[in-house]
Amino acid sequence: MAKKEPASVSMLVLALLKGREMYGYQIIEELDRRSEHVFQMKEGTLYPVLHGLEKDRLVTAREAVTDKGRTRRYYAVTEKGLRVLEEKEKEWQTFSRAVTAILAGA
Repeated sequence: MAKKEPASVSMLVLALLKGREMYGYQIIEELDRRSEHVFQMKEGTLYPVLHGLEKDRLVTAREAVTDKGRTRRYYAVTEKGLRVLEEKEKEWQTFSRAVTAILAGA
């Protein structure tokens, strides 16, 4: 039986939201910036992930009107989301160590 892949887009989104609430485009831009342009997510990928995280109660969402009159949906990680992120981080560290060992010839 194959193990579920430990790395996921949801882990990256939760990690970004750990520091502060953000709206969708802001998440995309921050992911691009922090990854030095390695992760360039499209809206069509992000929003289904956010909706799934919201459904699972890992994030909450609120709407706010900007100074320009636009409505934005801001997402924030929940306590449950922080616990899940911690688990995903541990899985990633285990996965990363294993890959590094294999690449090093251990």
